[in-house]
Amino acid sequence: MFDAVRNNKKIVQVFLLLITLPFAFWGVDSYVKNAGQGGELASVGGVAITPAEFQQAQREQQERMRGALGANFNPAMMETPEAKRAVLDNLVNQRLLALDAAKMRLRVSDERVRSTIAGIPAFQENGHFSLPRYEAMLKAQGMTQAVFESRLRHDLVLQQVLGAVAEGVMVPRASTEQVFAVQLEERVVSESRFAAPQYVSAVKLADDAAQKYYDANRKQFEVPAQLRAEYIVLSRDAVADQLAITDADIRKEYDAHQDKFRQGGERRASHILIQADKGAAADVAKAAREKAEGLLKQIKANPAEFEKLAKENSQDPGSAEKGGDLGFFARGSMVKPFEDAVFGMSKEGEVSGVVQSDFGFHIIKLTGVKAEKVRAFDEVKGEIAAELKRTEAAKKFAELVEGFSNTVYEQADSLKPAADKFKLAVKTTDWVARNGKAAAPFDNEKLLGELFSDDAVKNKRNTNAVDVGNGMLVAARVAEFKAASLRAFEEVKPAIEKGLEIDEAVKLAEKDGEAKLAQLTKGESVELQWSPARTVQRTMQGVPPEIMQAVYRAPSDKLPSYVGVKLPNAGYSLFRIEKVSRPAAPSQDDPRLAAIKQQYARVMAEQDFGAYMMMLRKRYNVKVNAEALEAAKER
Repeated sequence: MFDAVRNNKKIVQVFLLLITLPFAFWGVDSYVKNAGQGGELASVGGVAITPAEFQQAQREQQERMRGALGANFNPAMMETPEAKRAVLDNLVNQRLLALDAAKMRLRVSDERVRSTIAGIPAFQENGHFSLPRYEAMLKAQGMTQAVFESRLRHDLVLQQVLGAVAEGVMVPRASTEQVFAVQLEERVVSESRFAAPQYVSAVKLADDAAQKYYDANRKQFEVPAQLRAEYIVLSRDAVADQLAITDADIRKEYDAHQDKFRQGGERRASHILIQADKGAAADVAKAAREKAEGLLKQIKANPAEFEKLAKENSQDPGSAEKGGDLGFFARGSMVKPFEDAVFGMSKEGEVSGVVQSDFGFHIIKLTGVKAEKVRAFDEVKGEIAAELKRTEAAKKFAELVEGFSNTVYEQADSLKPAADKFKLAVKTTDWVARNGKAAAPFDNEKLLGELFSDDAVKNKRNTNAVDVGNGMLVAARVAEFKAASLRAFEEVKPAIEKGLEIDEAVKLAEKDGEAKLAQLTKGESVELQWSPARTVQRTMQGVPPEIMQAVYRAPSDKLPSYVGVKLPNAGYSLFRIEKVSRPAAPSQDDPRLAAIKQQYARVMAEQDFGAYMMMLRKRYNVKVNAEALEAAKER
């Protein structure tokens, strides 16, 4: 357990977690009021959520989605009313959780903050925490250690609140077994399909059917406005490529900040853990200590037995099979009592006394020592160069932004002056549709809006410099433009007629299938072609949900029974249920039962969380200014 906890600490993802919490369990509409004419979008417990906070949260969520979806990300996703309300709802939730945490006086110790930081893979090198890497990554994000650690402390407090809700979920065995029986019930079915193409020959369209459809659905046949554009990109990366970092600069940075490259001493240790959690009953803790002391006596009598005794007795599953080996680790990686014991030893092979931690009782053997050292210049030269380049590029980029923006605006008849001044290449796009999905950076809604504006299209002026994220500014101008147009009726008539024929054929298939189902339900004999029988289960993959739902809605008291399903744009299917088999009661250790219990617990936890948040909304008086929210959407 101890090794597993150390190696699987949660990365700092509280904000990512909160943005994906199940908003379906409550609605913004339930508490949206016209809360006055102030500029705030919402208030929680009398404290405002400002437009600036809302816009910052939008930007952060957009960057998270861009990172998660890559080329599939479309900024328009964030422009929908639902997405914007979800962002505001998330801000409200965070504020509510913070208020409740403060009311419960929840705190996070400095040790917890340090151990969490040490366990974040992004801050590690070779599996161990690296202070230089930690400092460099924060600097690259424009964040100080104090700010990051303050946010982390806040996030860890919120985790305590969320954890308390999740841990309160109780799943009765009877309920789990009931879900088990329902999920694993098997039904043997056959299918008879009424495919739409079989009915096309019976369809007779009116002579003017296609024309009427065209007239009623003209937007469907519109070709959106399109353009080709020239554009230039000023980016931090491009600025960095133009920078030259000399060896002298790197050496100067190394000599001036030796502490950044100092590696603390590391220890390698093995341990035997006898579990007894911090809150364990006195008799449990006593028994665990006595067992640990007994093992310690055996080890002192025969030190070579340590690995064997660890495999046989240690209750840390992550290390027991390795003879208790935990590998090398630095200070800050372990809980304090354990760490103090390990770093209090200096001789390889030395064995501690019985050490108590929050996990239980440990017997620790020191198996390796790495002394503190300063990393060699050649080892860190590349890291320093990259950091200096990032820092200088960020500074230089910030200095260039205003000049770039002014140049493309003041010399709006051409991108060449800005391209020449800032040593940028003028690039050309393929055709870009106003409502289409374009390649980056033209997947940015603001940039598209600038390009398709009257000033850009009619006057052929440069767009403003647009920040498209990821440290990039883009300015563009229209090279060629095609206005929106309507495809001619004669061009689309064959496709319309084919579509109408299929629609009518689907209706005929459904009508025929429903008539056959009615006959079968009455017990009448019907000649149909049935597929070979197959066994289905609720959890089966690859079966459309509407079919599975229909099959399991069919009565099972008298077999065979029949059920019909409309197949969207395809026809109709009849299903004959020939046999129903229910699973035997599961044993206590059935892994399927454990999996179902876990799924059930997750659903219940989400429901409990929804109820908890609704309670907090009432307790802390949440209000949303509907007018201000609407105004924020228009920005």
